[in-house]
Amino acid sequence: MNTTFVIFAAFGFVILVGVIAFLVSVLLKKRYADISQNQAIGDLQKTMTTMQVQIMEHLANQLNAMQGRLDMSSGALNKEMRSFVEKSTEISGLLKNVEQSMQGVQTFQEIFKSPKLRGTWGEASLEHLLSQFYPKELYELQHMFVSGERADAVFKLPDGRMLVIDAKFPAENFTKLVEVPTEIEKDIARAAFVRDVKARIDEIATKYILPDEGTLDYAMMYVPAEAVYYEMINPSSPMRKEDITGYAWNKKIVVTSPNQLYLHLKTIEHWFHDVQMSRQTQEIIKRFTRIKKDGEKLADDFRLLGKHLGNAQGAYDSSEKRLGLLVGKVDQLTKGNIESKELESGEEN
Repeated sequence: MNTTFVIFAAFGFVILVGVIAFLVSVLLKKRYADISQNQAIGDLQKTMTTMQVQIMEHLANQLNAMQGRLDMSSGALNKEMRSFVEKSTEISGLLKNVEQSMQGVQTFQEIFKSPKLRGTWGEASLEHLLSQFYPKELYELQHMFVSGERADAVFKLPDGRMLVIDAKFPAENFTKLVEVPTEIEKDIARAAFVRDVKARIDEIATKYILPDEGTLDYAMMYVPAEAVYYEMINPSSPMRKEDITGYAWNKKIVVTSPNQLYLHLKTIEHWFHDVQMSRQTQEIIKRFTRIKKDGEKLADDFRLLGKHLGNAQGAYDSSEKRLGLLVGKVDQLTKGNIESKELESGEEN
């Protein structure tokens, strides 16, 4: 469009130059009447030729500049088109991923419509959390009691007792509570959901709180979905009218979720550390006690040895004194014998 405009402008400019040339020729005829017509025409032709060359050069420059701008615009347009195609391809891929994800979510929701599969999911989630924090010797999965009931997991505490953790996923009526459109339907679904939760609490309290078999006098109900757990404890939820948390406490059940279970396990982990430190401290005290007894025995032995050494020293001193007396007596006897012999020799003379 811009090129066409420039061309028309150029032709208009040429026509304008022709008109100007005509007027110049008329003026030349009037002013230079004495100059020959051929010379005037020749001069006019030269002038026209020069003007045409200048016009064509100007037109060529304008066309080149316009072509350059068109090339730049075309390059930018091509770049934008490539970017658009790339973005479109990327968006298409993202939409495909979203579609696949939506299909996955639908499949996931279909899975949770089965109570058995929900239970399997809850058990797997609980096992994963326990395995993240503790070695296998500290917990047991699918622990069987004497009654034949199986708890999803028991946590072995430092004092030898067990903390029972059982996964419950009351999702059916919760899903209805979320999906139904009217408040009346929500109230009906909410009441059914509350009944489900209380039934699961009663089940755990009846089956798994067994102090005679080494359990604590309370247990945990693990809800593997945070949304379900939050609906149960949310202060602004109409569910709070039922006070599910208070009902669970009265039954000695602690309701927990994946995030809350993490906090509970960290508390138990600190308990383990405290017990371990206490045991180590007791062991150190026992060792110090044994060292003290060994030291006292060694002191007694040294005292006895000192006593024996004292007795030996006394016996030695006594023996030394007696030996001195004996030596003195021997000396006296020896001197007496010599003197007797000298007396006898004198009498004979």
